Parts: sequence; structure tokens; C-alpha cells
Amino acid sequence: MLRFTKAALGLTLALTLSAGSALASDKPGEGKTLQPARATWNTGFFQEALVRKGLEELGYKVKKPKDLQNPIFYKSVVFGDVDYWTNGWFPNHDSQLPKNFDEKAGKYGYVVKAGGLQGYLVSKKEVDKFNIQSLDDFKREEVKKAFDKNGDGKADLTACPPGWGCENVISHHMKVYDLDAHINPVKASYEAGMASALAAYKSGEPIFFYTWAPNWTIFKLKPGKDVMWINVPKIMPKESQKAAEDRMTVSGIQGAVSDPVKLGFVVSDIQIVANKKFIAENPAAKKFFEVFTLPLEDINEQNTKMNEGEKSPQDIERHVSDWIAKNTDKWNSWLDEARKAAE
Repeated sequence: MLRFTKAALGLTLALTLSAGSALASDKPGEGKTLQPARATWNTGFFQEALVRKGLEELGYKVKKPKDLQNPIFYKSVVFGDVDYWTNGWFPNHDSQLPKNFDEKAGKYGYVVKAGGLQGYLVSKKEVDKFNIQSLDDFKREEVKKAFDKNGDGKADLTACPPGWGCENVISHHMKVYDLDAHINPVKASYEAGMASALAAYKSGEPIFFYTWAPNWTIFKLKPGKDVMWINVPKIMPKESQKAAEDRMTVSGIQGAVSDPVKLGFVVSDIQIVANKKFIAENPAAKKFFEVFTLPLEDINEQNTKMNEGEKSPQDIERHVSDWIAKNTDKWNSWLDEARKAAE
């Protein structure tokens, strides 16, 4: 029969408890299951996958994200049906928040501070040919004719699908600048619309589109070389934009027809949005949300890979692994801060 002294048993117990404690602090999310959401635009998939990977390394079981339209997500996170998403654009999304948003949900960290650049671009050849400076120039018959794809007498604009924050702003612009009779915003799938625009440009046809950064579009169609950012006639913000009116005119934009350029859209911060009850119960997740941040160039680089065909879930997971491998020290520091927050 084996005999153990009290001291030996005490040492064994201490080592076991110590190992368990180390494991718990290394995986503060152990035993908890999270339900994320994800935006419907695929240029936000990379950020979502990176955050999901970080939470998994912290021990959380993270379910497959639900792809939701903006207004549905914000209602869902308030109700607690989903825990978080990585695709908040503020103040662009402010008009889509439920009245009790601040009571039930919050914005955490900055995926990209001032990373959400938005506006209208026109093929440079036509900007030079017709001296296009603003949306007002699309009231001119020769300009409308050049950009009329379907023969309805209006210039066709590759715009945003219903439910996107940018769709509301574009509709506002059509009204306040009296453009409904002159411009036709095409609201089909944005990815398909931009693929068509890129093909048209390569065939030598005029193009006119809305876009944002981060996005592959302004890497495939380079401002200043292929396309130009144009102005809105004057800054006439929606009610939800008034608090950030000074962020609708921007200086130093490469490939703009003027400097500064009146974009007509607020330059937004990209932030994580989460349910407050979830945040209160998960200090490690909260800290990870607060410290997680990405260079805009890294997102654009990944978005371009997706546009070139690397857009399967397996491709995106590989992009995540590649990014972590190139940024190991930064990644580990985020995880360490999250673990400390849970102690």
C-alpha cells in the first residue's frame, strides 16, 4: 500500500489548485457560449473573424455569427438575442439605434478610429471631359446621358442596398439637392453592383458609384488615377448627422476634385457594439474589445484578396491566421490584457 505524508498530500493539492488557477486565468471565458452577429457587407468579415478568434483563445465558445441588417442587429443586441458585433459605424449608424440603446448596449474600443470614409466617385476620364465637380453636375443633360445605363434619362449611381445606413443618406441627398429626376440610385447587391462597375470601367465606360473605406473598391479603382472623389453641392446634414457636421468636409483626400472636399457623409469610427449585461459578466471580453484595433491598410489588403476570389470561410480563417502570425506580439498583448482584466 502506498503511503503519503500530510505534507506530500498538501503539496499535491497545492500544485493541483495552482494548475487549475493558471488554466482558469489563461481561459477566463471557459464554459461560456457567445452569440455574435456580423454585418451583411463582406468588407467587415475579416474584423469579425479576428475578434471571434481572440475570444476563442480566451476560452469562450463562440457560435457562428448571425448575418444581420443594421437595424435588426441593434434591436437584437438590445434584447440580448446576440451578444456583440464588430461592425458598428458611428455616427453613421446612430439614426438606426433603438431609443433604449444606451440603456442596454454600448460601444467599445475603436476597430479603426476615423476609418469610415464615405462618398461619391466618378471615373476620372469623365470628370476631366465634363468638368464634374459635384452631384449638381449630374443635372446637366450631357452628363446624365453619359452615365445613363438603362435609357431612362437618369445617370445610374451604384448605391447601397436597402437597410444600410448609407442608403438613408443617399436618399436624403437625392431629396435635398433635388436630384430625384436626374440620378437613379441602383440599390441591388453592392458587391455585384461594384463588380459590374469595375467591368464597365475596364471596357472604357463611365462609372459613378458610392463607396467607403475600408473597401477593395478604392484599391482596384485608385482615386486620382482611375476615379475621383466629388463634392456634394453644399453640406446639408440629416438630423442624425448634425452633431458631427464638421466631419463631413475633409482635407487631404487623395484623388478628390477639390481640397477640402465636401463628402456629404460623416467620417465614422468603426467600433464594437455589445450588450451591457454581457459586458458586465465578461470583463475579459470587454477588455479585448477595448484594446483591439487594426490599421486601415491591413483591412483593405484583406478586402482586396476577398475581391480577387479568396472569400470562403476557410480563406478568411487563413487570412486571420496569417495576420496573427505577422502581429504576434500585438496579438498576445491584447490577450494578456484581457486575461488580467478577468482576475
